[in-house]
Order: sequence, then structure tokens, then C-alpha cells
Amino acid sequence: MDRNLALDFVRATEAAAISSAFWVGKGNEKQADHAAVEAMRKAFSAIDMDGQIVIGEGERDEAPMLYIGEKVGSGKGMKLDIAIDPLEGTTITARGDPNAMSVFAAAPHGGLLNAPDTYMDKIAVGPKCVGVIDLDASVEDNLHAVAKKLDKDLEEVTAIILDRDRHRELVEKVRKCGCRIRLIRDGDIAGALAPAIDESGIDILFGSGGAPEGVIAAVALKCLGGEIQGRLKYRNEEEKSRAKKMGITYLDKKFHMNDLVKSDESMFAATGVTDGTILRGVRFLSHGAVTHSIVMRAKTKTVRFIEAHHKFEHMPKY
Repeated sequence: MDRNLALDFVRATEAAAISSAFWVGKGNEKQADHAAVEAMRKAFSAIDMDGQIVIGEGERDEAPMLYIGEKVGSGKGMKLDIAIDPLEGTTITARGDPNAMSVFAAAPHGGLLNAPDTYMDKIAVGPKCVGVIDLDASVEDNLHAVAKKLDKDLEEVTAIILDRDRHRELVEKVRKCGCRIRLIRDGDIAGALAPAIDESGIDILFGSGGAPEGVIAAVALKCLGGEIQGRLKYRNEEEKSRAKKMGITYLDKKFHMNDLVKSDESMFAATGVTDGTILRGVRFLSHGAVTHSIVMRAKTKTVRFIEAHHKFEHMPKY
């Protein structure tokens, strides 16, 4: 994949982040999400790629744009699978809480798992702990393995977990081990990335979240050299049927990194909407804004943090 595409992808997440940032704290989730989707879709039109959305805003009859199967880009260039979340954290954006961001991932055609919109049990770690975790192992065993690999006492290990009722037992098990916990309202993708960013202070992610977000996080972790494992959790028979139609034949399969993202040619980009574990949020200045983004390539393991200063009168209209 052409490395020059990386900046084009960041421009798309920047546009979405800025547009949705106008709605931070205003209590309107739908408007914040709509602003991000519309801005990202317009930005795609300027990118030379033959892209197809494999993870997006939903089925064609549910989403007016960036729906699964939609063609994006100029139609020229490499054929790509695109996975996006124009606004990861619509609720936290509406509330003004941390960790909202605009996210983009891409791989050569056929390189990403087509994940149904259901839950996924996940466990994720950074590069130093690759190979020591197992989704099927106990919470205690995984925490001990991570502590040993990082040369930390258990009391120094920090897990990040979505703050949900379904995670009560999980949280109690982590606390019983004496480990620290950071509970987050939303921001499933940011939570999975955190163990692979030294400055985050996070060592491991536990718990269930969105399956599409799991695939996007896998792209980022592949770029960062980390590891994620997941298993789909279906809420009903309809979701099982959709999974089969998307090519998932073994419904209880434990997905490893190379199942979720098959290609080393994948890329990931994200721009902060609100301040978070990894990225700073959009800051508005007089007639402009400052954005903070991350862009990564799996092939080279290159990670770039980009601070961009935008002047609204000169921003592209696409």
C-alpha cells in the first residue's frame, strides 16, 4: 500500500474530528455522529483509492453513507478494504467525556475480517506481552502472565475495562488479584490501543465490546506490534445468521490477530475529538482549530503523532 496514502487518511479523520467537535458537550449524539460521517465521506472523494467499506455505519438500508459495501475514493489506485468509525464515542462526545476520536483503518482487499454488528469478548496487550495472554485462560492467569513479562508486581499492573454491568464479575476478579483498574464509559478502540502505548499507563484490556471495533483495533495493534484475541458474542439467532452470511463458518472461533487483519500492508489513522488516553482532542482557536492524530503502518511499524493547525478559510471543501 502506498505510504503516501497515510496522510490522505489522516486528513479524513481530521475533517471528521473537527466537524464532530463542534458538538462536544451539547447532548446531541445523532448530530455529532452525522457531522463526522458527512465530513469523512466528503474527504474520501479526494483520495485516489478503489475502496469498499467493510466495517462502517451499518447496512445500506440503515445508513445513508459509509454503509457496508459502499464504494469510496476516486476509483483509481489500489483496491482496499476500509473499516471506519467516524466518531468512536458518540455518547462521550455528547457528554464532553474523554476518549472520543475519529478512526480509519485500511488493508488490501480481503485483508480485514467482515465482522457483524455484535459483541466480541476481547483481550489485548502491547508488544512486550505478545504470546503470554490467552482469551480462554482465567483472568488471574492472564494478569500473572502480564505482570511476570513486564517485571511488575500485581499491584502495579493496570487493566482497562468498559464500565458496564456485564463486567461486574470481571472487575471483581481483577480487584481480587490486587491490580489497578481504569474504567471507561466508552472508547472501545482507544481502550484496546492503550496497552501498546507506553505513555498510557495501561497494561491489558479485558471485556466485551463491539466486534467491528475489535477489527479496527486489531489493525492498530498490528501496526504497534501488540496482540488482540477475540470471540464473537451473539445476542440472537439473527446475528448468528448474519455472521454466516459474512463468511464466518465457525461461530465460536477464537480470532487471533491474523484472523482479524490478514495483511501486513494495513494502515491505521485516528484523530482525537476529546482529550483521551492516547490523543488530545480538537482545540478551537480564532478562525481555526488544532488537531492531534496518530497514523501507523503495519509493514514498517512506523508510528507518527501529528499536530495540525487548521485555518478554516483555507480548509478544503472537497
